[in-house]
Amino acid sequence: MKSSRSRRRLAGAAAAAVLAGAGVLVAAPSAVAKANLLAIDKVSLHEPGLQVKVTYSCDAGLTHQLVANAFKVSGPRHDTSNAAGTVKADKLVCDYDDHTALVNLRPSAVSHFAKGDKIKVTVFYFDDDGFSYAYQKKVVVL
Repeated sequence: MKSSRSRRRLAGAAAAAVLAGAGVLVAAPSAVAKANLLAIDKVSLHEPGLQVKVTYSCDAGLTHQLVANAFKVSGPRHDTSNAAGTVKADKLVCDYDDHTALVNLRPSAVSHFAKGDKIKVTVFYFDDDGFSYAYQKKVVVL
């Protein structure tokens, strides 16, 4: 009988340890697992170019820029309209939570965008050493 009681106690202790471990995982901030992510929410005309609404999360202390590029994919082949914009690191809130940034994209000298244009937008982080990561792409019609 003693061994049966010991086994039950051991099983109970093991179950308690598993539940305690699961509780720690549930209580941990879920944002930690999703840091340094990007999502393109909206692309719109914004004189003189475009504006991209981006939802982002980043690690605390991150010193990277958020970059957005846009290219026209509709129209004649010789129309290579493009635009670019950045949000500097000091303008980003990096605390693992989701935040929203509006990135104003300036067109190149001969580029133009109009309602109905099909645009491919790419957003990513760019660090001080020239590395980029967390690419997100989206094709939209203005």
